[in-house]
Amino acid sequence: MTSSSGSPATASAAEERSARVAVTLFPLLILAGGAIALATPTSFTGLAPWINPLLGVIMFGMGLTLTAPDFAVIAKRPVPVVIGVVAQYAIMPLLGWLIAAMLGLPPALAAGVILVGCCPGGTASNVVSYLARGDVALSVSMTTVSTLLAPLFTPLLALWLAGQYMPVDAGSMAWSIVQIVLFPVLLGLVIRTFLPGLVTKALPALPWVSVVAITIVVVAVVAGSAKAIFSAGLLVLAAVILHNGLGYALGYTAARLFRLPIPSRRTTAVEVGMQNSGLAAGLARQYLTPEAALPGAIFSVWHNVSGAVLAAYWRRRSTPAARTGEAVPTAVAE
Repeated sequence: MTSSSGSPATASAAEERSARVAVTLFPLLILAGGAIALATPTSFTGLAPWINPLLGVIMFGMGLTLTAPDFAVIAKRPVPVVIGVVAQYAIMPLLGWLIAAMLGLPPALAAGVILVGCCPGGTASNVVSYLARGDVALSVSMTTVSTLLAPLFTPLLALWLAGQYMPVDAGSMAWSIVQIVLFPVLLGLVIRTFLPGLVTKALPALPWVSVVAITIVVVAVVAGSAKAIFSAGLLVLAAVILHNGLGYALGYTAARLFRLPIPSRRTTAVEVGMQNSGLAAGLARQYLTPEAALPGAIFSVWHNVSGAVLAAYWRRRSTPAARTGEAVPTAVAE
């Protein structure tokens, strides 16, 4: 997660280089961790109980990066935030359902793909929006709002769509999201408010804490789903690529229909296409099956790779158009 407060509109070369390293290193670490987990899955089965606590650590780090100006953006420019959040919770769940049906996925994998779509936006989207010359302040606001709404919308949408394939305990899932997402984010926000000096000193370490935490989550999920990966890995990868790519395209289209400026269109596309897939993997493992967590694990890798490529493409096509609220992202998390 990022804060929209900080440096002025034109970031220094060092700051930009740091963001590029973070968004590049993240998928590479996950790929390495996943490969090791596939090679020796029994070595990591003991990590499964740590998935939800680690997700809580990531969300706590997100809360630590939030400041008052992030919420001021929501008040000053509510329309693009609403457009982005509605697109997030309308496009991605329905896309997941459609892709699962189109590819004829087995029930567990279909439910897992749909659950990825029902989760809030991924916090790595803030880094990608920055690199793509998008509206970073808007990106932070969209991620914040979709995350805070997750305890309501994620279980309801999962019950409606994924429930067609597997039983979904929406009430228990909602409470888990409150514990994993809402409480840690609010705790981080409170600590940032009352101990800003201490948090400021810790901010440089937050990206790497998040990277390590989500890598361990992916290792745990991959180790528990190794058999499913060998039997259906390519099919799930196809579903993930379609889900992510169509999310980018339809998110951009939605923003264009409402005549948002180009930086806001890019941000909306990124926010819709990039999901909190680590949360999806954790919830799938807890409430569905280990196999259902596989799409979330693969999405965690793929959306960071595709996001980096998309950002590089848009950056080359950029004009001198202003990037509103541009602060250098301070965290790369799932």
